[in-house]
Amino acid sequence: MNRDDKIPLVEVFSGTPWEAELVKGLLESSGIQAALKNDDMVNFTSSTSFSFGGGMKVLVFTYDFEAAIEILATRGDTE
Repeated sequence: MNRDDKIPLVEVFSGTPWEAELVKGLLESSGIQAALKNDDMVNFTSSTSFSFGGGMKVLVFTYDFEAAIEILATRGDTE
């Protein structure tokens, strides 16, 4: 178990799947680990996923929240 196993994740962005992928890539290129969460997911297999509504969230560890928001605000990508 590493130190990140117990640290909560917080949402820094919500948008379409492609927007969320771009935001995730931007954060990761700045050294911030990010994850995607889709509350609308209906079916998932190793090769495909289907969703309705297009609501995708980008999550980061709480200790990266301030830096992530600053990066997104600078780029104009905040909600």
